[in-house]
Formats: sequence, structure tokens, C-alpha cells
Amino acid sequence: MDFEAVAKYSALHLKPAGLSLQYGTAGFRTKAGHLDHVMYRMGLLAVLRSRQTKSTIGVMVTASHNPEEDNGVKLVDPLGEMLTSAWEEYATRLANAEEQEIQSILTEICQKEAVKLHQYASVFIGRDTRPSSEKLSQSVIDGVSALGGQYHDYGLVTTPQLHYMVCCQNTQEHYGKATVEGYYQKLSKAFGELTKQASSSGDDQMCLKIDCANGIGALKLKEMERNLPKKLLIHLYNDGTKEKLNHLCGADFVKVHQKPPLGLEIKPNERCCSFDGDADRIVYYYNDTAGHFHLVDGDKIATLISTFIKELLMKIGQTLKMAVIQTAYANGSSTRYLEETMKVPVHCTKTGVKHLHHKAQEFDIGVYFEANGHGTVLFSKAAEEKIRHMAKEEKENQKREAAKMLENTIDLINQIADRRVIDTTDAERRAVTPAGLQEKIDELVKKYRVSRAFVRPSGTEDVVRVYSEADTQENADSLAHEVSLAVYHLAGGIGEPPQPVC
Repeated sequence: MDFEAVAKYSALHLKPAGLSLQYGTAGFRTKAGHLDHVMYRMGLLAVLRSRQTKSTIGVMVTASHNPEEDNGVKLVDPLGEMLTSAWEEYATRLANAEEQEIQSILTEICQKEAVKLHQYASVFIGRDTRPSSEKLSQSVIDGVSALGGQYHDYGLVTTPQLHYMVCCQNTQEHYGKATVEGYYQKLSKAFGELTKQASSSGDDQMCLKIDCANGIGALKLKEMERNLPKKLLIHLYNDGTKEKLNHLCGADFVKVHQKPPLGLEIKPNERCCSFDGDADRIVYYYNDTAGHFHLVDGDKIATLISTFIKELLMKIGQTLKMAVIQTAYANGSSTRYLEETMKVPVHCTKTGVKHLHHKAQEFDIGVYFEANGHGTVLFSKAAEEKIRHMAKEEKENQKREAAKMLENTIDLINQIADRRVIDTTDAERRAVTPAGLQEKIDELVKKYRVSRAFVRPSGTEDVVRVYSEADTQENADSLAHEVSLAVYHLAGGIGEPPQPVC
């Protein structure tokens, strides 16, 4: 290992004094000005991971739904998965190491993971549209170069596109071509085949309004549009030409505030959706004829997809092992509908796509969508063949029953001094610390009908998420406020006490 080169480059990417970061469910995220040294060191780590797995590793520079002044980085494992847990720990240690510790930590990783230093290393790099992303990507490149790794800089791409490219490269392009154009072609073809069988309401054209969160999604949809079926008309809003990234728009804004994003007016029954800043989340929504807003979040998307697949399986008599994977944030009524009405098994994991993904891999068909819009459908090889056969045989129009799910939920954010004071168990549905918090939540929940609530520390910033459900929206709001006050008093809240939900 060329430690002289590592030290030379490292001197150009010095760690700020006193800064401590942790690789969470979304990698590292903080203010962009604090990340230069982290990016360099993740370039180093990506080379070691590539040599250890003898595969291409991805590095994505993005902070997803965070404000524009933030940034972040996450590593992508060989088949497009999130970085494995053991290497998350290495990432945290390396990011927080003092300059004189870098060499010993790199050496230790190589010894523990049997990294062959002369093994070829390949790293794919992508970034979002934040003003800081190009410079931070160069810091990643410096890290890759310092250890003699090879890199391909894809520049501006969505997070799913980088994951796709990594998977394609490591499967010798059996999954698809490792290019942005290959991504467009694969998804457009699949969409075209699916919509051929969709029921028609008499309108030959499908229209969709898309809120692009002023992020990368707008650029890539404009490129992809030529591949889409002519009958699909897309209209892009918040395309990054006027406003800031994620400001009063995007999937997270729509989900949290339960209203359309800035700049997008909805007529009754118009189809609308929102991405987040790096286009790896999507939520749908519409206004009914009375003007009421309806959100089709990840819970409903998962329910619709699994219902559709289950009906197809029943129609042709196939018995594939299928399950929906949820987190503690999943709406309780969606769980009951899936288990009791659709007879689809539901499993709960900790929050974070990587936990959902790993559990979904245990089934022939695994469906997972977090409420925030992160998600997908996984098929085993055997299931892929059967589903492909079903698609060819299926000629009748499919009718999907919309899930009758409780909409009286709310998700609030509490500012606290240190999110680490809160620890959870039971797939993050119950608080272990601080003392007395869970008991207080249990007491508050008993006051309301058909209710539940839980708290979870953010994986990216010093805030606590408070989630509640109840029989009415008013009661859900009231329960959320009372739980927020409990968090404020028992977990070190900062600033003014939480105010009632308007």
C-alpha cells in the first residue's frame, strides 16, 4: 500500500477539529463544508472494498431529501445493495480518524478482511445536482487514485441509476447495460409492457404531473422521455431552473405536510407524483372532486403492487412464496388489510432500505416500500421466469382493489441536543432509553381509540421522528403533540417546546 501517496492526498483533505460523524442508514450526511475529508476517505475505503469483493463498488455523493446546503455520501455494494454492516463500522472509524491514525486503520481493515493489495480495484462514482457535489466527487476520486484504484465518473445521475450501473457491471451486464441509456431502455421497455395490459378508461393518453424536487430527477426524466411510450404525457414541475433543491417540494415535503408541493396546482383526479432530491423516493397523490388531498405513500404503493401480484398468482394457480416487508412506520391498517384481507404475510424490520432489502430476499417475491417512498419489488430467478410467463399469458384487463387504509396519521420532527440518548427495540417500535419515555408513550396511547405511537432518532441529524395514528386526524395530531412534549422533556429537547399541530 502506497502510504506516501495516501498521506500526500490526505494533506489536501484535512479533517476539521472536533468533528465526529457516523455512517447511518443513508451513509454520511451533514453540512457540505464538513465533508471534504470524508469523501476522500470513502474513496480509500471503496478501493479496499472493491479489492476484497473483487467487484466494482459504487460511491454516490448526495444528501437525498436534505436541504441544499447539506451533502452526503454512501457506498454501494456489488449487487447494488447498501454497504454491509461490518464495513459501515470501518467507514465511521476512518471518517473520524485523526491524520496519524489513517495508516493503521487501513492496515487493520486489510488484515481483518484479507484484502489483497495488488488486486484490481474499480469504483463507479455519481453525484446529485447540489452546488457542492462536483468538488466533493473530486475528493472521492483523489481517494481512489491514492490507492491505485480505477474509477468511472458518471457525473450527474440519480441514486437508483448508480446502483443499477454497479449491479450491471458486476453481473457481466446480464442485468442490463451499465450505462445511463441502458437504464432508460430497460425501465421504459418494462413500463411499456406493463401498461399494455392496463385497463383503459377511454382515454388513449396517460398524463402525469411530476414534482422533481428541483433535483436530478428533472434532468434525467428529460433525457428518458424519448424512450417512454407516446401515450404517456409527463409534465415536470420544480425542475431546478428557479428554486432551491427540496425547498417546499419533493417526496418528503409532500408526505410530512400532506399537501402538494409549491408550484404544482392539481385539478380533480389528476395523477401527480413527487421525487426527492436524488430521485430514489416517489410518492403519488391526487385531489378528489371535493378538493380533498389524498396521498398514495409507500404503504399504499406496496399494498397495490402486492394485491396486483397476488391476484395474478391466484388467477393462474401459482404458489410462490410472497411477502410484504414493512417498518414500524407502516400504517397499521395497511398491515391488517394485507394480512387479513389479501392473506399476504407481512414482516417488520428496522427502518432503512438495507434491512427491508435483506428480508425481502428471503422470498420468491418480496415487496417493500417505506412510507416515505423508498422501495421496490424483488423476484427470485424462479419467480422471474414464472412472472415473465404470466405477463405473456395475461391478456385480460387487471382490476386492482385499492387498499382501504387508515389515513389518520402524522409524522413530526423534534429537535434534541443528542439523538443518541434515544435507543429503540422491537424493529424501532419501542423506546429503551431514556428511562420513562416508553411508559409515557404507552400512557398517552391509551387515551385515544385505534391508536399507536412511537419515536425514533434520525439516522442523519439530531432530531427525533414522532409517529402517531388514531381514529381521527384530530386525535392523531393531538397524540403526536403530547408524545412530542414527552420527548422534549425526557430526551433533552432544545428550543421552544413543540406546539400543537394546526
